[in-house]
Amino acid sequence: MLNYLWLGLILCGVVLGVLTGKTEAVTAATFDAAKASLMTIALPLGAVMALWLGIMRLAEKSGAVERLSSFLKPLLTRLFPDVPADHPAMGAMVMNIAANMLGLGNAATPLGLRAMQGLESLNPRPGTATNAMCTFLAINTSSVQLIPATAVGILAAAGSIHPTAIIGTALVATTCSFVTGIVSVKLLQRLPMFALSPMPAVTISTSSETVLPARTEPIPELSLWRQILLGAYVLLFGFTIAHLTISGQAQNSWAIALIQSISLVAIPFLIGFFPLYAALRGVAVYEEFIEGAKEGIQVALRIFPYLVAILVAIGIFRAAGGIDILTRLLSPVLDLIGLPPQVLPLVLIRPMSGSAATGLFAEIVKACGPDSYAAHLSGTILGGTETTLYVLAVYFGSVAIRKGRHALTAGLLADVAGVAASLVICRLVFKS
Repeated sequence: MLNYLWLGLILCGVVLGVLTGKTEAVTAATFDAAKASLMTIALPLGAVMALWLGIMRLAEKSGAVERLSSFLKPLLTRLFPDVPADHPAMGAMVMNIAANMLGLGNAATPLGLRAMQGLESLNPRPGTATNAMCTFLAINTSSVQLIPATAVGILAAAGSIHPTAIIGTALVATTCSFVTGIVSVKLLQRLPMFALSPMPAVTISTSSETVLPARTEPIPELSLWRQILLGAYVLLFGFTIAHLTISGQAQNSWAIALIQSISLVAIPFLIGFFPLYAALRGVAVYEEFIEGAKEGIQVALRIFPYLVAILVAIGIFRAAGGIDILTRLLSPVLDLIGLPPQVLPLVLIRPMSGSAATGLFAEIVKACGPDSYAAHLSGTILGGTETTLYVLAVYFGSVAIRKGRHALTAGLLADVAGVAASLVICRLVFKS
């Protein structure tokens, strides 16, 4: 399906550019997108990947990932029956899902790519997505986000009276999107057109590039004084979260203030916790961090061609006026579903580009007002949907998957569900 979608974006963009006289804009967008894929995304992502894969290496070597995944083993084994319960990918997926829920995108993407590497080590068909990969991507493209921090921040900066009013509506929308994504991916994998053909048993590679070698010696348990030291570190951040929550209750409810406090503290806590935990369990933290960080640049190089492909196609289509033409064509049916015309471009661009969707949201807030129905609806959509095409390009590109099977379909269905739920809940809340 990605083949047809990519080809359609390219051809439609080129033809529209010729017909509308925007060939110069199409040319500029092509080279700008190609440059941005490396300079704006791939290289910065490589640096962030180096940091988080180093941290993940320490988490795995110290046994923290195994302990973390054991708490959710009953749920994970149902969602991912083809993945061994004690596989390193399980822990990486848990941490990725938690980071997505807290809105920690800088941490979620590297952790997700680490999980994809682990899932690829179990893949007997290199180049073709497994059911576990498709399920994991469905979770990522529809992940429940507790607070849409970006949308709330834009509303607050624009002077909204109640910038946090969209938190509840966005949570409903993202929950509907999540449920739809999971149900869709499980049903679609059973269809003949997406089913995996049977194949003889093969020896699965477990190279050191994707999965850590099995430990030959058990990791010693923490002594009493080391447990006390680790507990003191956790208490320090616990008190910090409590302090921030109490301070934040002046502007928000305690639940929102608590989630915001955890989001602020989570990354510094994790960056310090895993090296400390690994050191207390006898791991050579610096050497192991370096080994994990080496993978970061390698992953960035692997995903670069996939980024060029998807960003150039999207850039050509936008520059040629494809989004504007779709908006005009679909305008007659907008009144039937209660979607303001100015919100439609955001709905169309959201699966393609997160930064472009954020920019459109800011324009809607400026044009319609921060407390308008259009602003509330577009903020809810921004918080309840995901950049499906970008996520698929980055995650599949990191492990050279060319046949994504039903992952794109499930992701787009989740986006449709998120938009539909946003329309219903916003009409009930903001138009009642």
